[in-house]
Amino acid sequence: MKKYELIENYLVKFLKDEVYKTGLKNTVIGLSGGVDSAVVAILAKRAFGEKILAVMLPSANSSQSSFDHAYELCEKFSIKNTSIHIGDLVKSYFKNIQVSNLRVGNFSSRMRMSILYDISAKNLALVLGTSNKSELLLGYGTIFGDLASAINPIGDMYKTEIFEFAEHLGVTQSIINKPPSADLWEGQSDEQDLGFTYRELDLALKAFVDEKMSQDELIEKKFDTKLVELITSRIRQNQFKRELSIIAKLEGKAFKT
Repeated sequence: MKKYELIENYLVKFLKDEVYKTGLKNTVIGLSGGVDSAVVAILAKRAFGEKILAVMLPSANSSQSSFDHAYELCEKFSIKNTSIHIGDLVKSYFKNIQVSNLRVGNFSSRMRMSILYDISAKNLALVLGTSNKSELLLGYGTIFGDLASAINPIGDMYKTEIFEFAEHLGVTQSIINKPPSADLWEGQSDEQDLGFTYRELDLALKAFVDEKMSQDELIEKKFDTKLVELITSRIRQNQFKRELSIIAKLEGKAFKT
């Protein structure tokens, strides 16, 4: 049996086990028109059938093609779906305020997740995560936005592996062939933001994280110095995004009154 067939079978079982142990049967996912959410949507469809709802949440800054690609995927795989435009929510908050694209993008991401969790409460469902290992390690995501979820089936797969897995699952070519983008604003590109391709990033991340090479060893292996500095600093600086809030422990401490 091929590698990605084994992974598919494992992740479908993983989703069933993790969802059903909670006593719930329904799931919800934010479908962006990108490859990560497409992969999770297909896995969820195979795990839960009609018990998965894909929600498209375009903003005023979202590209029409992203919505079209998400809808095309739902049509191909018969995934139950709905769409909610968040443009007015974002516009009302930033009314008469000059603000950066990044702030608008992060706020939009959190509004999307707020809606997904409200839908999950309404439908007695769990929110499925769509962040891959590359994004999680680099902190390339919005905390309490797209990084939030109850269960994430692809969080241990690098971005380059996601593309290969997507081919195996039959994700539509319109999604596979386009440049990776969080679609935070018109023309936004992940690889332009990061300064390196995902192939370059993943090779360095695998060497540093999985093979436990030091920074000096990476440079000796002819990895670009700027690339090494980028991944090591981002992994360190964004550790807080990968953990629950740090709680100050008072038990056992001596305090004078």
